[in-house]
Amino acid sequence: MLYGHGDDGYQFKADIIADFSTNVWYGGEPEGLKEHIFSHWNTINKYPEVLAESLIQKISDHHSLKPGNILVNSGSTESIYLIAQAFRKLKTSIITPAFAEYEDAARLYEHQVNFIDWNTLAPDVKIESDLIFLCNPNNPTGEIFFEVEDLIRNNSQTLFVVDEAFIEFTLSVNSLIELVNQYPNLIILRSLTKAYAIPGLRLGYIVSSEQLISKLKQFKFPWSVNIVAIETGKFIFDNHEAIQIPIKDLLTEKERFVASLKEAPINIYNSHTHFFLAELLNGEASALKQYLLRNHGILIRDASNFRGLGAGHFRLATLSADKNQLLVNALKEWRNHTS
Repeated sequence: MLYGHGDDGYQFKADIIADFSTNVWYGGEPEGLKEHIFSHWNTINKYPEVLAESLIQKISDHHSLKPGNILVNSGSTESIYLIAQAFRKLKTSIITPAFAEYEDAARLYEHQVNFIDWNTLAPDVKIESDLIFLCNPNNPTGEIFFEVEDLIRNNSQTLFVVDEAFIEFTLSVNSLIELVNQYPNLIILRSLTKAYAIPGLRLGYIVSSEQLISKLKQFKFPWSVNIVAIETGKFIFDNHEAIQIPIKDLLTEKERFVASLKEAPINIYNSHTHFFLAELLNGEASALKQYLLRNHGILIRDASNFRGLGAGHFRLATLSADKNQLLVNALKEWRNHTS
């Protein structure tokens, strides 16, 4: 899906005051990153490392793994398409609602695609597929499936691709990375763009067994990660503890934000992250999106194009308290406008 994602404000002429459409950390990139990048600016005159080897070393050290367990890519989207290509034509399940690129990548590489509703997941479910995509915490809902390891153990014949792009935005579950050498049917996707507010740089990585990483490397093209992104990743892992988002404060504000939205004409779904799914009780999210843009300079994520969701669904991310209040007030005005 080339279009239809969040953070699509560049397509509109309206000045955007508050962007709730993206689930990237609103606080901006880590302090000191800009200076670090410019201190290495002259490196753009050379080709980057073929596989971002120096960054792989830092990531593997961080996770106490071998470099052979890591593959760095130009964002999670490259990771998804690389996996779909390496395991083309398999019977593949996607837990929905889900990020559209799982399905698009699978269909591009001729997988037989079927879908499993998130609400039917259980640790003893028998997966009748060769490969499965599971986003945990899930996008767009922010929900968590807590028994992933049991599901993996009970379906040893299925290759699990667990997307942890939003793992930094929850306190409810830990990463499965420490399990990659225990389960040969586990691939984990990690993103460095969401929590560190650098989506324009495109940077992420895959963690898996050395055998699976070796297979994926066969389909990897050289220099896919540019040298600025490599230096950014090295800065992140060199300063990892000091640059983490204030997750407790963010989730506290999320709860306050959700409570303040109770008076709006919307239904709010449970979420374990700073973003959450909402649904209009009346009307369509596309109309609400245009109304908020035109009248308030507010951008939301129309979620009606997620498989399994309807015309009234939209996704919100928690911003600062003042911007959150702007949306609360705007939705009250929307209620009066449509009543």
